Amino acid sequence: MKDSAAEGRLSRQRERQRAIAADVMADGSMRIEAIAEKYGISLMTAHRDLDALVARGIVRKTRGVVTATSSSLVEASYLFRRGRQQAEKAALARAACALIEPGHSVILDDSTTTLHLTSLITGKTPLTVITNFLPIVEELSGEPDITLISLGGTYYSWANSFLGHMTVAALRDLRADIAVISTSAITDDICFHQTQETVDTKRAMLDSAATRLLIVDHTKFQRRALHALAPLTEFDHVIVDWNTPDEHVDRLRRAGVAVTVAQPAPRTRDRR
Repeated sequence: MKDSAAEGRLSRQRERQRAIAADVMADGSMRIEAIAEKYGISLMTAHRDLDALVARGIVRKTRGVVTATSSSLVEASYLFRRGRQQAEKAALARAACALIEPGHSVILDDSTTTLHLTSLITGKTPLTVITNFLPIVEELSGEPDITLISLGGTYYSWANSFLGHMTVAALRDLRADIAVISTSAITDDICFHQTQETVDTKRAMLDSAATRLLIVDHTKFQRRALHALAPLTEFDHVIVDWNTPDEHVDRLRRAGVAVTVAQPAPRTRDRR
């Protein structure tokens, strides 16, 4: 009986911690007092739960506030990522759109950066768009001049997309003109992601495209993740934002990578 009761408490604790992590990732940050109130637990219990999440690299604690983070093992949720680096992502999307032509078949991955492309590519129709990202499907489903191919598979709520072997199998039967993808982290000029399912799916996207385009904001050069996807030299074109240090841009160009530095919209321009 004691073992059963202990297992029940541990199960409830883990479930509560998963729920807390989901809340923090969705909002970006939460006050610890608000977490304790929402879950009907003491501040001490809330701190213990959060300490467990901090130890796993999922959140950070500072002065009564807990903040979402992406780590080498855990990717931040779609809702959290969507609100980050908005100006940079918009600039990357504009630069990427310039490389897409009417009549192209285009693979778009499940990154919030490629999501910015949806409002732009409607001016490049007719197009065929292939994606595993539910928000892109929802955005483009009513466009009459876009043939939309939605990739199925196992749905992952944190990514709001379909990943895994069924998605990979569908991609193997397709050949697109261009694949536009982003990445979670860049280390030693290699793209990395936190999950193998993501890597497998994006690898299949790259293998199914004649032209491979990577779009990344400057923060990706500051992050780490566990699973390698591809070296930057494997891409036909890499687009970075204006805040990317020159040393990264120069190094990639010396390695023979075609690099475009996307510039901000005039009203947000603050350097070069």
